[in-house]
Amino acid sequence: MTAYWLLPPLLLPFLGAPLTLMLRKQPRLQTAISLALMMAALLSSFALLWQVLMHGALALQLGAWPFPFGITLAADLPGVFMLLMSQIVLTAGFLYAAGSTEKVTRYPAFYTLFFGLATGLSGAFLTGDLFNLFVFAEIIVISGAALTANADDPFGVEAAYKYFYISTLAAVFFLLGVGALYAAYGTLNLADLARQIAATSPTPLALAGLAFLATTFFIKSAAFPFHFWQPDFHAAAPTAISAMLSSLVVKVGVYGFLRLTTLMFPQIQLLQTLLVWVGVAGILYGGLGAAGTHNVKRMLAYSTLAQIGFMLLGIGWGTPFSLTAALVFAFNHALVKAAMLMLAGAMASRAAVKSASFSVVFGVGKYHPFAGLLFLLGGMALAGIPPLNGFTSKLLIFWSGIASANYLSLAIAGVASIVTLTYVIRAFMKIWFETNPEAKPKTGDSLLAPALLIGLSLALGIWAAPLVNLAQVSAQWLSDPQNYIRWLVGNG
Repeated sequence: MTAYWLLPPLLLPFLGAPLTLMLRKQPRLQTAISLALMMAALLSSFALLWQVLMHGALALQLGAWPFPFGITLAADLPGVFMLLMSQIVLTAGFLYAAGSTEKVTRYPAFYTLFFGLATGLSGAFLTGDLFNLFVFAEIIVISGAALTANADDPFGVEAAYKYFYISTLAAVFFLLGVGALYAAYGTLNLADLARQIAATSPTPLALAGLAFLATTFFIKSAAFPFHFWQPDFHAAAPTAISAMLSSLVVKVGVYGFLRLTTLMFPQIQLLQTLLVWVGVAGILYGGLGAAGTHNVKRMLAYSTLAQIGFMLLGIGWGTPFSLTAALVFAFNHALVKAAMLMLAGAMASRAAVKSASFSVVFGVGKYHPFAGLLFLLGGMALAGIPPLNGFTSKLLIFWSGIASANYLSLAIAGVASIVTLTYVIRAFMKIWFETNPEAKPKTGDSLLAPALLIGLSLALGIWAAPLVNLAQVSAQWLSDPQNYIRWLVGNG
């Protein structure tokens, strides 16, 4: 019965989609039910975490097929770590949408599609099967593209087309990778694949599968140079959705690399080296792109390229310490980036013309000092200044780089990360300190959701031990792939 704790974090968002569609003519009830369901899913994720800590990895075989066939749901500590991260931020996203002034949030299908996004994210971290990871990733794409196409922003349709087409290319690579591995090993179950790959040297077909999957995850994570769809898409999406896209959706690619490098192909050192240098390039390019852009949301989207770069460094270095750092960085980035995008949207909603362009929102913050305090704290977290959680993240990355003697890549990343402080200060000064004669006191999107996320970021900066300890144990699981294989094969 313990394995059935896997179901609520996935089923609650899944059931939310048809339920909210049935309530489309009762918008207030639809909003209330949506928020309640997402909060229930979050609580069930905490319960699942407790079960995994108490009993070890859980596996649930669906479809009446024996292991390793059929649909396998799996919950090991790294997967539940990512699940918990996503559902905390998703709950904040639903809360922000409930207090948003954007017209798209009042469309009958908005919460239905939002639950589609939540289902895809939850399923991606709970699946034990490579093909079902593809399915959940496509649910994310369809939901995100539809929500962006309906955005208030006039460039929403264009951005949705870009995302959909590049995601279609990623889907082709994903299916080619799935097909190559199935042809080589006759299974797509992650534990069974890892067991067979470890038993012999990877075949040329398996290496081709690895190349296809790596390309897929580069696109999914918007890593440089596969980032070109990301700034437009994240800047044009509804604020509640752009906060999810930039903080969570790109983590599906990061999670994919965690599984590739530690579970399926830990012996392929070339992939880890590639991740390190792609990460360094992303830190450089993302920082410079953020410093040179004209829009707050685009600035934060480019910033995500740099933050993903730090995560790829930790994964590429491949030590238990660096994997711990990458997990902590991923969790903290999700909180802060979602909050910062919500604050950008909240300021845009208070401008004379609803836009996140610096030419429109400059000076708007004069009448909203509390939002300015939240933005400053979030910016400090992005830049890695204590006592925010971003300081813990970067400190762990730098310590792990020194411990593993990766001095060159670490030095380049360290110099490039200084740029973060410059573009955050520039945005803060423009919005809260420049004079704008057209700016007037005006109500807009609620600040409750970003305030809660920034508060949690501050709490995890002051008291980082629970998160770091959980990430450390998760990294130990990642560093011992036989642990995953043993639990899932035994429970399958």
